[in-house]
Amino acid sequence: MNQVTYSPKPLTQLSTTPILAMPAPKRLLPTSPAMTVLTDFSQLMPQSVDADTPIDDAHLKMRHGGIRLLFVMDKRAHCIGVITSKEVIGSRRINLAMQQRNLNREEVTAEMIMTPWQKLSAMPVSQLGSLTIEDLVLSMESFTDQHLLITELNDNQELRIRGLISASDIQNAVGKDINPVPMAKSFSEICQVITGHDL
Repeated sequence: MNQVTYSPKPLTQLSTTPILAMPAPKRLLPTSPAMTVLTDFSQLMPQSVDADTPIDDAHLKMRHGGIRLLFVMDKRAHCIGVITSKEVIGSRRINLAMQQRNLNREEVTAEMIMTPWQKLSAMPVSQLGSLTIEDLVLSMESFTDQHLLITELNDNQELRIRGLISASDIQNAVGKDINPVPMAKSFSEICQVITGHDL
């Protein structure tokens, strides 16, 4: 029986100050499929917090993760709502929760300031699949939120959130075609930008 001998390959020392490889920026057109701007939770782990998470901890998680939205989960791993950076940075919902419950700020939790699931807007992934980015934005002309949830039914016919689309992601992806403009904060603002420019 032949015995294969393995000889370790020598390592090299860096000969110069290196640069880092980076993915090419994704540059899309308004006519690109809307699916190309979907943050797909079958490929990327969604970021969430428990309902009883203090708001400052939620804010810290957003800052460290570079994200602006967190899903709020109950004990059964159901999504009961979302919180955005606007809620954890702003004072309106926090002050309201403090006054209504006679709490200190440190006692305010994600569940107290979240937008509950009953008030969230969504689009089925099957509908998204038939749209271009421009179609999507124009159909969202009156949508003042920054994030759109995308849903589907799983194998057990349960509704699940498949992913989300951020208004800022669309603006970053389409880039030069709708710049120079201030960063849009919602789908309705992006619609104003797109309809005011030649595409």
